[in-house]
Amino acid sequence: MSLTTISPCDEAAIQSLPADHPCHPAARPWILTCTILASSMVFIDSTVVNVALPALQKEFNADVTQVQWVVESYALLLTALLLLGGSMGDLFGRRRIFAVGVFLFGVASVLCGLSDTIGHLTWSRATQGVGGALLVPGSLALISASFPENIRGKAIGTWSGYTAITAALGPVLGGFLIEHVSWRYVFFINVPFALVVLFLAFKYVPESHGDRGAGRLDWMGAALGCIALGCLVYGLIESSTLGWNDATVAGTLAIAPLAFFAFVMVEMRHPAPMLPLRIFKSRNFSGANLLTLLLYAALGGSMFFIPLNLIQVQGYSATAAGASLVPFILIMFALSRWAGGLVDRYGAKKPLVIGPAIAALGFALFAVPGLGGSYWNTFFPAVLILGFGMAITVAPLTTTVMNALDTTHAGTASGVNNAVSRAAALLAIALLGIVMSHAFNDAWLQRTRELSLSPTVLAQVDAQREKLAAITLPASTPSGERKAVEGAVASAFVYGFRWVMLISALLAVCSSICAWFMVGEYADKPVT
Repeated sequence: MSLTTISPCDEAAIQSLPADHPCHPAARPWILTCTILASSMVFIDSTVVNVALPALQKEFNADVTQVQWVVESYALLLTALLLLGGSMGDLFGRRRIFAVGVFLFGVASVLCGLSDTIGHLTWSRATQGVGGALLVPGSLALISASFPENIRGKAIGTWSGYTAITAALGPVLGGFLIEHVSWRYVFFINVPFALVVLFLAFKYVPESHGDRGAGRLDWMGAALGCIALGCLVYGLIESSTLGWNDATVAGTLAIAPLAFFAFVMVEMRHPAPMLPLRIFKSRNFSGANLLTLLLYAALGGSMFFIPLNLIQVQGYSATAAGASLVPFILIMFALSRWAGGLVDRYGAKKPLVIGPAIAALGFALFAVPGLGGSYWNTFFPAVLILGFGMAITVAPLTTTVMNALDTTHAGTASGVNNAVSRAAALLAIALLGIVMSHAFNDAWLQRTRELSLSPTVLAQVDAQREKLAAITLPASTPSGERKAVEGAVASAFVYGFRWVMLISALLAVCSSICAWFMVGEYADKPVT
């Protein structure tokens, strides 16, 4: 049976189809299932790899900069190509490009699991990012094309909730695999997901297209976007080790704004730009994406350092560290469908002001714990409040973004918002990494003035300061000095971690203020 393309607005024609036709409303649960599982692969790998970072540091004797690139290479390609992925879906068929992305993501996951060096793992993660850039915008675009506007908010809320719950299971399962089997199986678990998604996509998901004008892909825009983001992130990350005066660091940081300016010029002149600048005429769309940039910078940056704190400083096992964030995900799952209807009942503004403000309190509470203490009295309150704030925010935010543009630009709307959230995390990890590095070094130097350590031990620690809490000493080190160093390193990390979380709280507050001034109570006229 062929998968006939039906206009998402032609609900009467859809209702008249046979019940076993993939465009019939009866197929919608399967479409949701397919898009949820596919997006979950991407979200799981965004969270579970953070839990694996301590294991990767140990396996490859890597410093923080090297494991940052394991995360950032994936995020960089995912971010830079999301807009192109949305455009390709609108032009060549959303289901087709979605399926290609799922296949590529699955193959890259196998390569990640087979990596024998940190460099191979980094490049394999970059390939995963390319696959994710093709499938993620397709997920929401397929939902928007298959669900009429009056139930689209709840459908997106359901998608948000179930992707959240699968993302919650990822770190727990990943932590168990890291602890009892190998970190490699963190990537291998994507393979059965990919196979199931491909089966559902070709059996139940109808093809849909968007209006792409001249029908040309914006390859130059995609290349300039990669260059701008790549140079900026490289310069920020490597500045921690090479210094700001290094020629490569200074050169890449100088190229970044030039490439960004060229990107804007190309988008203004291209007949079918991957980022049509006219879409930002919508105040709701612009405000929602600025909110996304600030809030997801806070979330992405903090989530990089939380597992390092729990495992390397607080002494949690990988499984326990993965489970520690489960309440965050469960709250989002339990409240996501309810939150999806908030826009219909109260408008967009209220939840998008209140949610980030609550999330800011959650970030601030992460800065309270020191060393030791029960999880329930230290990190649990922060996880709980952060989850509640994000639950109020995510579904209304996504609904606001998708309703701001005409359905023919669903892939573009989804791609832009996902690109913004990924870019936010990408830049935040690099910037907060600088904050953490400087704060850690300052605190360590202060502690060394208070400790009586031999010059040999001091030299050994100084040579490893880029590893932060993963610093190790030779077995021959006297036990007294070893304990003193371990305590000083843990204390220095907590000091830096507090700075990271307080900056994240400030970013969340700014996102709430942004919603107050830029997002309207109700959807404005969709931009076509």
